[in-house]
Amino acid sequence: MFDSPMSSSAYEVLRVAADVDDEGLRRAYRVRLRETHPDTGGDAALFVQVQRAWELVGTPEARSAYDRGQGAATTGDWGGAPTASTPSCPADTRPRARSHGQPGGWRRERYLDLIREWVGRGVDIADPYDPALVRSAPPEIRHILADALAEEETARLVSELGMGYTVWHDVFADRDGVDPEQKIDHLVLGPSGLYALLSEDFGGPVGVRRGEITGPNVIGAPVTELVSRARVIARSAGVRFSGAIVVLPDDDVFDAITELGKVRGTPVALVTRSALTTLLRRGITGAREVGGTELFDIRTRLQQRVRHV
Repeated sequence: MFDSPMSSSAYEVLRVAADVDDEGLRRAYRVRLRETHPDTGGDAALFVQVQRAWELVGTPEARSAYDRGQGAATTGDWGGAPTASTPSCPADTRPRARSHGQPGGWRRERYLDLIREWVGRGVDIADPYDPALVRSAPPEIRHILADALAEEETARLVSELGMGYTVWHDVFADRDGVDPEQKIDHLVLGPSGLYALLSEDFGGPVGVRRGEITGPNVIGAPVTELVSRARVIARSAGVRFSGAIVVLPDDDVFDAITELGKVRGTPVALVTRSALTTLLRRGITGAREVGGTELFDIRTRLQQRVRHV
């Protein structure tokens, strides 16, 4: 993935300088293919990323086009902040999921505060989402923007589930209700159950070890923290969660859906964005489904108790 604030450039993936000559670029590509190939013990997701990097810079024409726009997002403007109620196209009149809260809103505000603080007081920033500025910022600031974008994309996807679903975004999961860092990105309620969702973007491939996400940019224990926060909401609202889901960019994991089993009694799955709606419609294996009057009761309890950050 090369359109994320956290992503490496094509040259960084191939481990060469941006001014390397064509022959050096080809040699580096062959070396990286051997290093990352799954048949030789490499990482499958990273192997795919190496191939996509080569597609971007592997020919003089492609490389020239890439260099002219290097550092820019390739799939849109990071400055846009779509809401969950925004249709995917103007003519789309299908019933959409009921949505509450502003997806990604708190992280966008946090990003704007930090990027201005990092640039320095008194310095005018014409565009805080300028790709060159974003990519020059420290990783922790870029990660906040990447997560805001991830939350907005998840919101767009779950809104398309239909009127049988209800979604709450940016929900306080702090017992005292004062720390916005202690939040759940999305609660999704539908016939397949009640799920707590974490939208993440670590800027590259991740793995799983003993039920937890691992990777060079992974800080803390995302799965454990998500389950713990869901338990706070469950106790506060008097509801039971069917499971917890971590949503990741398609390029960051090899399998579309990876079920991790139970963490502290809660079924957990990692899912790519493109497979998210499929998983939410079918549910995690063994998860408790809800329906009829129980679904209405859970929705009412959450609506009464949920507080947005």
